[in-house]
Amino acid sequence: MKILVVEDDRTVGSYVQRGLEEHGFQTELVDDGMEALRLASGGRYDLLVLDLRLPGMTGLEVVRTLRDRGQTTPILVLTAQDAVDFKVEALRAGADDYVTKPFSFEELLARVEAIGRRPHQLSDRIVTVADLALNTATREVTRGGEQLELTPKEYTVLEYLVRHAGRVMSRTLITEYAWDYHFDPGTNIVDVVINRLRKKVDAGRKTKLLHTVRGVGYVVKA
Repeated sequence: MKILVVEDDRTVGSYVQRGLEEHGFQTELVDDGMEALRLASGGRYDLLVLDLRLPGMTGLEVVRTLRDRGQTTPILVLTAQDAVDFKVEALRAGADDYVTKPFSFEELLARVEAIGRRPHQLSDRIVTVADLALNTATREVTRGGEQLELTPKEYTVLEYLVRHAGRVMSRTLITEYAWDYHFDPGTNIVDVVINRLRKKVDAGRKTKLLHTVRGVGYVVKA
């Protein structure tokens, strides 16, 4: 795994870089948002560990710009911004995980390793269910030939369900895949995303593809 660490505090950045390298990861360290965007846009990294408060361009702007460009490299935010609103904003912008400072390196390492276990290289470029098609290379989604505009998280959840078409996936499994984060059991984050997907994928169509299995989870099937 090749990791780009983006941190303007050189002490913290060097600590993270050294710790990751001691566990066998290749790392590069930069301290500027614009430089991080330039390097990350090339798609040569397997993961970004990204601070939010950066000179040149904020970490949140880096996340949004990369996702707007279709760049799917996983992003783990590492920041002192511990308010729930900041976490939600970063995750909705396209971040894959969020660790707050001060942090335990063991937790950071565990989250890096968890992201590394995800299947980033998928064998099929186009996956389909009925007239719904997902291009995993470009992240374009169409239904009946009509392009659907999805947010990064909507796409991730939909792709997960389409990859497991016909199987009921629990809210917990969907959450762990899409966010790699254990939200409180009472959260409705998955339900919110599913409801938004229904409006974009199924609304106005005779055949519904997104189904709820009460008390269990969700399934995509024709």
